[in-house]
Amino acid sequence: MVRSATDSLVSFLRLTTVTMAVAVLGSAGFAASLQITGIEEGSDLYEAVSGGSLLREQTAEDATPSTQELLAAAQADYARLLAVLYDQGYFAAVIKITVDGIDASTIAPVSPPPQINNTVINVMPGKKFSFAKAEIAPVAPETELPEGYAAGQPASLGVLKEAVAAGITGWRDQGHAKAALASQQLTARVPDSTISATLTLNPGPRLRFGDLGVKGESAVRRARIIEIAGLPTGEVYSQEQLDLAATRLRRTGAFSSVAMIEADQITAPDVLPITAQIADAPPRRFGFGAELSSLEGLTLSSYWLHRNLLGGAESLRIEGEVAGIGGSSGGTDYRLSARFKRPATFNADTNFYAFAEIEQLDEVNFFSRQLDLEAGIERIASAERTYSLGLGLRTAETRDAFGTNKYTLLTLPLSAEHDYRDNRLDAKDGYYAKASLTPFIAVSGAANGLRSYVDVRGYKTFGTTRPVTFALRGQLGSVYGPTLAQSPADYLFYSGGGGTVRGQPYQTLGVDLGGGNTVGGRSFVGLSAEARVAVRDKIGIVAFADAGYIGAEEFYDGSGQWHSGAGLGLRYATGIGPIRFDIAVPTSGPATGENFQVYIGIGQSF
Repeated sequence: MVRSATDSLVSFLRLTTVTMAVAVLGSAGFAASLQITGIEEGSDLYEAVSGGSLLREQTAEDATPSTQELLAAAQADYARLLAVLYDQGYFAAVIKITVDGIDASTIAPVSPPPQINNTVINVMPGKKFSFAKAEIAPVAPETELPEGYAAGQPASLGVLKEAVAAGITGWRDQGHAKAALASQQLTARVPDSTISATLTLNPGPRLRFGDLGVKGESAVRRARIIEIAGLPTGEVYSQEQLDLAATRLRRTGAFSSVAMIEADQITAPDVLPITAQIADAPPRRFGFGAELSSLEGLTLSSYWLHRNLLGGAESLRIEGEVAGIGGSSGGTDYRLSARFKRPATFNADTNFYAFAEIEQLDEVNFFSRQLDLEAGIERIASAERTYSLGLGLRTAETRDAFGTNKYTLLTLPLSAEHDYRDNRLDAKDGYYAKASLTPFIAVSGAANGLRSYVDVRGYKTFGTTRPVTFALRGQLGSVYGPTLAQSPADYLFYSGGGGTVRGQPYQTLGVDLGGGNTVGGRSFVGLSAEARVAVRDKIGIVAFADAGYIGAEEFYDGSGQWHSGAGLGLRYATGIGPIRFDIAVPTSGPATGENFQVYIGIGQSF
């Protein structure tokens, strides 16, 4: 009796184990295979079908779908792939999808098979259709229709959509905000493989901007929101002006989201009310950072930001930094600054700013303590062009090879910045240029003069599989007016380091006065070139060469001294820009006793 009971128990356990295994396997994912037949593998059509297939995603190597998910993907692919084929110009295609030889469309979704091993997508695309007729009317002046929307061109759903979008955009650009597609007539002739398309647009009335309404709770005053947006009420509707109003609100930093909503109904006779849907960003923000360099030591920094200080989207940013801790490029540097900005002060694109900074620089060749006070305006001419004009007071005590000097200056800083790069942290194409001019009037301890600095960068990329980007940079600086001994020590130029010549130690090139004494120069030239090669999706290598010139003269005349460096770098792409690792060696110039330099950071070097 005991043996009989034991045998029965073992049999029960085996049966239970098998049942549980079947249940688990029935719900677990299988590595099903997928074949796409009927079209040439590697062709554009094959890639389009493969890319648009949900079943392809569910049969990928790393996918573990259940049988229910595989069946659902197969059944959903009929509509998905039909849309892909229409977009490619195949309007008479036949699609058949099977799972283990059974037509997927005949299987009840609630009764999937216990296991799916093989799936097949068979596509018989037929002939590619072309336009026998491609008409759209009425069309606004200067509307640019897609070239593909014309008789004799391949027909596709995508081209039809582009033609409608271009037609509506053309009318909206003329102030007809409610332009829409009124009707469409599409006639397909399968024997001829042609499509006759007639699209009719309804431009609607030409409208003017109404008053801007505000929706959403905000700590920013309603009047200031309207003032910052700068929507030109009463003027003819313009999508560009509408987008610009949203941009102005976003760039204050006071709002986490901004949406400009057009009213559904027109206010008689031709007014279109607009509503700004907004949500506030957190009013305060705090941050800190740390950076370690073998040459410059440890740098610690922190900031506190208030995005809406006075209720009008005014910002106040207070920053502090301690640099050079334990470094060998001088002593410890300190900086404390506060910057106030009020957007839309004189008009929607002009901001007012006020700035105060206390700084101590303990560099290899000079020591300086200074206080800067400045106020001015910043003009944002476009997303790419910014100009500024300020009035400042600068007082400092400096010490260099010429001795100790105390000076006070009245300054008139001007700057212009043009940024046409495609990506600020990892530019592939475009250019960047910034010029700053600072006329200064000496109240005491110096002479009147002008400090100028220009930074120009250009980028061009060739190839697509393993693209190569060539980047060039030129820098030019000058101090005009005072003699070298009279010039403020912290206005003079040095060369060497990550921002000028890699491979050369930081600020090692200046004007040699003899006896081991060096000061900054009144003229500076910097040249840099890089070849950036992408070897993987996220990995790239860089070869670079830099050169720098420092002269005692006001402008470059060749009487100064050059030095240079070159090296190789590694880049790893991240969501916030490439991580940069460069190693460089000196190639010419005065001996420094250093064999190489290492630079690590985020973003390209320029």
